[in-house]
Amino acid sequence: MSSSALTTVPPAEPAQPAEPVTLDNCEREPIHIPGQTQPHGALLAFDLNGTLTYCSANAQTLLGPGVPALNERLDSHHFPGYAGFHELLSQVRNAADVQFIPHALTIQRQGHSFDVIAQRTGQGLICEFEQTLAAAPAPDNFSFMLHRAIARLKQPRTAQELLAIAVEEVRRMTGFDRVMAYRFRHDDSGDVVAESADPALKPYIGMRYPASDIPAQARRLYVINTLRLIADVRARPVPVVGLPGASEPLDMSYCVLRSVSPVHIEYLSNIGVGASMSVSIVIGNKLWGMLACHHRQPRHVPYNVRLACDVLAQILASGIQGALAKAHAVRTDAAATLRSRLVEQVLHAEDLILALSAEAAALCESVGAHGVVVADGARLQVHGGVPLSAGAALLQWLNGSGLPSDRIHHLDTLETLPPALRTQLGVWCSLLALPFGAETSCWVVLLRKEQLETISWGGKPEKELVTGPFGPRLTPRGSFDLWRETVGGKAVPWDAIDLESAQKLFDELHRADAAHMAGVSRARSHLMAMLGHDLRDPLQGITYAAALLKKTGGDSKVSQFLQNSSRRMQRLVDQVMDMSQLQSGSMSFNIRPVDLAEVFKQMVQESQAAHPGLAIAATVPLHLVADADADRIAQVLSNLLSNASHHGAPGEPVRVDLFEANDQVTLQVSNTAGPIAPMQAASLFQPFKRTAVRSGTNRNGLGLGLYIAHQVMAGHGGQLTYRYAEPCVVFTATFPARCAPA
Repeated sequence: MSSSALTTVPPAEPAQPAEPVTLDNCEREPIHIPGQTQPHGALLAFDLNGTLTYCSANAQTLLGPGVPALNERLDSHHFPGYAGFHELLSQVRNAADVQFIPHALTIQRQGHSFDVIAQRTGQGLICEFEQTLAAAPAPDNFSFMLHRAIARLKQPRTAQELLAIAVEEVRRMTGFDRVMAYRFRHDDSGDVVAESADPALKPYIGMRYPASDIPAQARRLYVINTLRLIADVRARPVPVVGLPGASEPLDMSYCVLRSVSPVHIEYLSNIGVGASMSVSIVIGNKLWGMLACHHRQPRHVPYNVRLACDVLAQILASGIQGALAKAHAVRTDAAATLRSRLVEQVLHAEDLILALSAEAAALCESVGAHGVVVADGARLQVHGGVPLSAGAALLQWLNGSGLPSDRIHHLDTLETLPPALRTQLGVWCSLLALPFGAETSCWVVLLRKEQLETISWGGKPEKELVTGPFGPRLTPRGSFDLWRETVGGKAVPWDAIDLESAQKLFDELHRADAAHMAGVSRARSHLMAMLGHDLRDPLQGITYAAALLKKTGGDSKVSQFLQNSSRRMQRLVDQVMDMSQLQSGSMSFNIRPVDLAEVFKQMVQESQAAHPGLAIAATVPLHLVADADADRIAQVLSNLLSNASHHGAPGEPVRVDLFEANDQVTLQVSNTAGPIAPMQAASLFQPFKRTAVRSGTNRNGLGLGLYIAHQVMAGHGGQLTYRYAEPCVVFTATFPARCAPA
């Protein structure tokens, strides 16, 4: 946690906080106006007229006689022996178009040496005198080290490689015991992703910290003032005194000597740090990361060395930005290649599930997912460790949630889902769902695990060293525990790149599916026309030959076989022609009053003649007059009876019930059998399914009977449904007794 102390104070009185600074209010702590400085230097602030308005309490002692008094205007007789000081202030004052850009000068006076850093502010000038004699000397070959570091960082590398180089070079230039590279995440939490440290220290690499460790106001300061040194964690801060009745405290956002929050001081003390330095990595005016330096003892790094580190951080930021752009381009190209492969798969695959599942790993990699669910209707496969039961529950929810099929859907947390579904999904806390499929409801659902499942530091936090007045949370262990509280049940959100890639894949899947369906439609039309035209004449010839054979005294069994076979083929041709009419929208209905009881009695008799071994138990009223197409209703009953005869248990009767209630006609056909598998039940009334499973009890069927029956019911303004009532499979057709064709 990085923050600073408290408020500006009246002259000659020590700074006191308006309220105790605790972990609960450190987010609100005004760290840019601490009212204190670090003791290894002195601070003076002048208004636009050159009048001294603020100064640190140690200014006279540290700088000697000649320092102006508060409310005294700076003149040439002030600061005697500080060669170049007045010229420096004049230079800063005249730089009217530049604010908050420091100007620096090293001044020697009577055995004392100071780095003098001056800057313009909205109120005037701030001048800081930082002692150099107490600073650690710069390395002898510092210029060579800096040149080499810059050369290494300018070479094209990945962001991780650049960070690894940066921590090595900064540690070599500054002499800190430990230099770490933080990379911040979407929620401002951060990971230690690179480290260079004394071998005697336990490594921090891989540790994760919550966003609260660097509050929002500290992030603002890290962006506008990218360099921060705490030379001695245990040093007592020096008050900044100002004119009595000052309207506002001194803004020290850009000061190098700005004091430090007591919360941050305790944090550093608890982990055994005596000195600290941070250098911001700013990309796109946002705090992307940070180089954090720790030393076990006080360490005053010279100002010129710190500036060199700041320059390195700017070069590092530029290199990282280029590396991220390159990685983005590579990722975009890979996603485009994947889309091309998937389009080919969808266009030509006989089994969509297998085709998409073959690309499961690539799909996950393209958007940083951990698992994927692929579904075609009720059929599904799961990958990446997603439980099959969880995938099935998720698919059921997606199909029943009414989500529009013309867009992608994403959730970064599953808090809005039903509790039972959340329980089944477990650690799978984020989804990105792509619906498609003109024929069946198809899904590609990409899933992410909660963050607690995907970090590398999950059970190896650093042990606590000290627990101070602000509590044990001010340690790596405590920070990690706090982070766990904030991210439990949440995954890394889908970013703009993820969503853009998913949207393009969604568009391609829809185009591929439409192209596939257009090809299938053309093939169906051609097949249906061929069957309807080319097979009718041969079938009529076979039927005539069978009748002639029987009439002339030929083999009656052969004659009956030919007649049965030709009738069966004729039914298949009729189904295909009905299918052609349904596909083209030209199926017509002759709706008129008809006695359905007579229709049903006739169809039951015909079915018993066609299937001599089939027992039919029919409950049909004497008369039931309704508005219907008699031939189409007979077709529905014929298809349902044929279906029951092929799939019912041998020796068990098929039950047919016809009745009217509340102006609704109900036809029900049931047969003894086991329940239909859920995957097949979900597509019972669909034709030409991609994964149609041919029944072993009806090898000569095309799988169109139930589809046609379903559409006939829709044409009557009704519906056809399936249910299982142990031990029977039950198909129920209902339609209004008085209706007009739909």
